[in-house]
Formats: sequence, C-alpha cells, structure tokens
Amino acid sequence: MRFEATPVSGVFLISTDLLQDDRGFFARIFDPDIFAAAGVPFHPCQVSLSHNRSKATLRGMHYSLTPENKLVHCTRGKIYDVALDLRRGSPTFRTWFGLELSPKDGTGLFLAPGVAHGYLTIEPDSDVLYHTDCSFNPAAAAGVRWNDQAFGIVWPMTPAVINARDAGYPDFEISPRDHRPPAD
Repeated sequence: MRFEATPVSGVFLISTDLLQDDRGFFARIFDPDIFAAAGVPFHPCQVSLSHNRSKATLRGMHYSLTPENKLVHCTRGKIYDVALDLRRGSPTFRTWFGLELSPKDGTGLFLAPGVAHGYLTIEPDSDVLYHTDCSFNPAAAAGVRWNDQAFGIVWPMTPAVINARDAGYPDFEISPRDHRPPAD
C-alpha cells in the first residue's frame, strides 16, 4: 500500500499492489499495521455499501459532527469522488479534491474527521464501499450542498439523480453554524 497526500490535509489516496493472475486480481485494501506505519491510525468498526442504479447519481456532500475517519473504494462501476475540508482551523479549509475511482486498480480515498465526502456516478450500477471508525449516528449526520459557490467544486457532469436533502442544504456562508464541524 502506498499513501499519497492530496491537496486536502488529512486526505490520502491509497494505492494497492494488485496480485493478478488468470482469475483477475487480489488487493489488500486495509491493514491496520500498514496504516499505522504510514502515520494514519485507523480502526474501522462499520462497513457499508452504497449501490447506485443510474449514471449521474450524486450522493453528498456529507460529514459527521462527531469525529469520523472514512476509507472509500468503488467496487463496481466508476465514480467521481470528492473530499472537501470543512475544518475551520485547517490550513486547507474549503479546499476540495476530486478524482475518479473504479475497481480496476483497487485505489481508495481516506478522509479525516471534518472532511465532507460526496461522489457522482460516472457509470450506471456503481457500488461504493465505506469503512468508518465509528457507527453511524443519525443525530450527527450533516452536509453541505454539492454545488455551493463557496467551494467551487467542479463536477464532470450535472447530476440527474439527487435526493432532496442533498440538493437542499443552505448556502454555506448564510448559516455556517448549521453545517460546519467545530474547529480542530
């Protein structure tokens, strides 16, 4: 496994070594010892799978008001994955990073607490696997709008499928207290 820093502090692109043969490939996507050696202590306790039927489905931008580390992989199809720093004390506050993820190379994205996450499916029938270090707490679920001008995220296409909650978050500057995590 290789950890590559991104423009967002605490967000890493994680590349894996693929063991390939006639059957396909095998990739280790998480190992606590390798993460710790890279200075990224992570101990997942919940694993979730998101299936998306349609191309141009958008989910996000979500984060937790309680500290939550997250490791994300696309296991089927292809997505455009985005991390957005919402930590007020961070040197990369309001900086975003996006990239395509697919199962072809086993690459994942690790997100630190206070970093919002969202993605847009590039192909139909795309699946996203999440590992988090805490159980989901609906009372701590928060988000910001995917197209808020305060962030300027550039998406590869306009979403065709998005739920009302994700489309309806208020402007970031108007009510920052409602959807910004506390400073580190």
